[in-house]
Amino acid sequence: MEPQITPEYIKQLVSSILPEVLAQYQEEKGKDFYLNPLLERLICLEEELKALRIEMNLRFEALKQESDVKFEAINARFEALTMEMNSRFEALTKEMNTRFEALIKEMNARFEALKQDSNAKFEAINARFEAQKQESDAKFEAINARFEALDKRLNFLQWLIGIGFAFLGGLITLLNFFK
Repeated sequence: MEPQITPEYIKQLVSSILPEVLAQYQEEKGKDFYLNPLLERLICLEEELKALRIEMNLRFEALKQESDVKFEAINARFEALTMEMNSRFEALTKEMNTRFEALIKEMNARFEALKQDSNAKFEAINARFEAQKQESDAKFEAINARFEALDKRLNFLQWLIGIGFAFLGGLITLLNFFK
C-alpha cells in the first residue's frame, strides 16, 4: 500500500531526510559547508528547534508530574471530605433515629394514656348508661304497674257500669212488665 502524499507526510519525510543530507553534504564539502550562511542558519535553527523540543518535553513532563501531584492532592481532599460527609451523615442519621424512636415511645405512651383515659371514660359512661337504664326500667315498671292497676280499675268500672246498666235495664223491663 502506497502512503498518501499529504503536507504532513512531506514534512515528516523532509525532517527525517534533511539531517542525513546535511551531514553527508558537510562531509563532502567540509569547510565550504560552513561558509554558506544560509545552511549555517538552517543547522542552527534545527539545533535550536531540537533543544526547544527537548526543553518543551521536559517542561511538559514536569507540568504533567505537577498536575498529577495536584490531582492526587485534590483526590485525597475529596476522599477525606467524602469520608467526613459520610460520618456526619451517619451521625445525623443515628441522632435522627434516636429522636424518632424517642418520639415514637412518647407518642405510644401518650396514646396508651389516652386510650386508658378513653377506656375509663367509656366505662364511666357505660356505668352511667347502665344506671340510667336500670332507673328507666324501674320507672317503666312502675308506670307499667300503674297502668295495669288503672287497667284493672277501668275494667272493674266497666264491668260494674255494664252490670249496673244491665241491672237497671232488667229492673226497668221488669217494672214495665209488671205494671
